Amino acid sequence: MKLHRNLVFAVIDALNLIFNEGEYADKVVQKVLKFDKRWGARDRGFIAETTYEMVRYKRLYAEIAEVKAPFSRPDLFRMWAVWAVLKGIKLPDWKQVEPTPERRIKGKFDELSKIRKFREAVPDWIDELCEKALGDKLWTAELAKLNEPAEVILRTNTLKTTKEKLRRTLLDEGIVAESIRGYPLALRLPERANVFVTQAFKDGFFEVQDASSQKVAQLLDIKPGQRVVDTCAGAGGKTLHLAALTENKGQIIAMDIYGSKLKELKRRARRNGAHNIETREIDSTKVFKKLYGSADRVLIDAPCTGLGVLRRNPDTKWKLQPEFLDKITKVQHDIIRSYSKIVKPGGKMVYATCSILPQENSEQVNSFLTSEEGKEFSLMEEQKIYASKSGFDGFYMALLKRK
Repeated sequence: MKLHRNLVFAVIDALNLIFNEGEYADKVVQKVLKFDKRWGARDRGFIAETTYEMVRYKRLYAEIAEVKAPFSRPDLFRMWAVWAVLKGIKLPDWKQVEPTPERRIKGKFDELSKIRKFREAVPDWIDELCEKALGDKLWTAELAKLNEPAEVILRTNTLKTTKEKLRRTLLDEGIVAESIRGYPLALRLPERANVFVTQAFKDGFFEVQDASSQKVAQLLDIKPGQRVVDTCAGAGGKTLHLAALTENKGQIIAMDIYGSKLKELKRRARRNGAHNIETREIDSTKVFKKLYGSADRVLIDAPCTGLGVLRRNPDTKWKLQPEFLDKITKVQHDIIRSYSKIVKPGGKMVYATCSILPQENSEQVNSFLTSEEGKEFSLMEEQKIYASKSGFDGFYMALLKRK
């Protein structure tokens, strides 16, 4: 493999922004890929994949390179050299890459690989927290799976096409997509491709959405014509799925505290041909109190630690702090009690997170069911999805019914 200086330098620039400036990896990669319009698909792939892998294994590479944060530029080059040696890539004769003791790097790697927190590169507190919550065996398997790059999974937009038609349309554009058993609308790409430039995407035939995430709206048991409230809609990945399930009949109210995300949802809804979505920014409690007792279905896709989607957002584990778990569980506690009041008698609600921690999931639901607000609800179904068992993102979802 021949290494090009400008590509490696782009990786170093990206790592500096992620590790030292605290920027999000996905945004940084998007930014860095625009540095040079001459880069082809292979060049762009090298930058993105190398950056993400180094973010994933930051702790391991830093330990072997014997460098500590904040990382200087020479530190980042030393970490990159470790990555290259472990990949079996011949190091270039550049002044930025000092003579690298390859044998010592491999020896240190063999030694550290026996210790989970180094092998899988995770902070001590997350390793201890998750082992206590999930048990040693499950957490070890889960962490290894969460370090694998996520596949590209599409959700068919049934407002515009069928899964089989979408598969054939993509094939005509040179993209192979395969069905996944047990996921009625999902297509998996065996080889990564930039699906956002396809005509099928521009025409709104699909959204990129992990297979586990696709289960959330499905669990809500929606009937066309119902009033559905998505309380933490964000940019609307699940809202658009809800719209497809209602067949554009009835009303979907998408709420969020961030107006900018709701603007993005409106744009996506136009492309999807979803006409029954109304957005409402939560700028006061009046916004959701007006809806109390009025909805057939309510989705609470609660804010969480995101520990189930580390494959997609590997920098999350370096940004999370122990105190955030206490803060977010309090937020979840309040959200489920407030937004559950939107469900009308006989209606249903799904509480979901993209976390694998019981503190954010089953414990929240059990606490709610024993509360004053939850006494009218009963738990109908609960799904704990682990990446190590499903092959897809870690998720939790609970279906509750109001009496």
